[in-house]
Amino acid sequence: MQELTLSPGPAKLTSILDPVHRMELILSTSPAKLTLDPARQPELSLSPRLAELTLDSSCHPEMTLTPGPAELTLDPEHQAEETPAPNPAELTLEPVHCRPELLSACADLINDQWPRSRASRLHSLGQSSDAFPLCLMLLSPRPTPGAAPIVVGHARLSRVLDQPHSLLVETVVVARTLRGRGFGRRLMEGLEAFARARGFHRLHLTTHDQLHFYSHLGYHLGEPVQGLVFTSRRLPTTLLRAFSKTPCPQPPCKVSNLATQVVPGSSKGPPLPSPPPLRQPLTTSSPPPPQGPLPQSLIETKYRDLKGCPIFWMEKDI
Repeated sequence: MQELTLSPGPAKLTSILDPVHRMELILSTSPAKLTLDPARQPELSLSPRLAELTLDSSCHPEMTLTPGPAELTLDPEHQAEETPAPNPAELTLEPVHCRPELLSACADLINDQWPRSRASRLHSLGQSSDAFPLCLMLLSPRPTPGAAPIVVGHARLSRVLDQPHSLLVETVVVARTLRGRGFGRRLMEGLEAFARARGFHRLHLTTHDQLHFYSHLGYHLGEPVQGLVFTSRRLPTTLLRAFSKTPCPQPPCKVSNLATQVVPGSSKGPPLPSPPPLRQPLTTSSPPPPQGPLPQSLIETKYRDLKGCPIFWMEKDI
């Protein structure tokens, strides 16, 4: 009998698969020991139906054997690092401007959902301040001490014109790989508590396809509001209000009556006859159209975004 001992450190195993000479390879959790039968081929041959492989509990790589020359490298130091799922009990909500080292990670998170120039996204996040607009991040600590936290989600809060106790919620997003685990709800509940602690009583938002998600959180259909992109004490509220209002409609142009027009020229001769009266349009029995815009429902909406797509306005008292 010949013995081959594999140490738990880096090792390399090269074999040529031969379906004629079959054997079983079993590695125990102790330093691995491989016993070869001298009656067999002295070369190490592994059959395509390798039965069992057990490695040290601290090193669990995956091994795939194909019916050809195979190479296996065991190295405990080169293991793929897996990011554990965030613990909901450890999540925190922090403003972007309080964690400038996470600006880049937050920009990547938002751009993964809504692609945009990276410089423009970083500039927009850099405008976050306690005076609003304010960008909030949902963070999860990493298991490694001293490592930067994971940016799980983001939301932006802006003041609402003529509604001092309301905020507009925008750019709500959760990391694509972490969706469907309740982090969106935690993000919304966190920002509601954040706004409530600062004296705000109502939140407004828009959505294209997440009506049922927000409905389960207590939001209902509402009317559009004007969010303030920036706030400054140098600009009076009356000036900001003027920019948000729709322009006053112009009075209709007066069409002069052809019968009263004075024809230039000589006053001699008979006056021109007046034109015949216009024919009255035919009336139909169809009902008159409803007055005002159509009501908003969870299926149809009368509002459109800048691209012309249907958009739903929702609000909630907090």
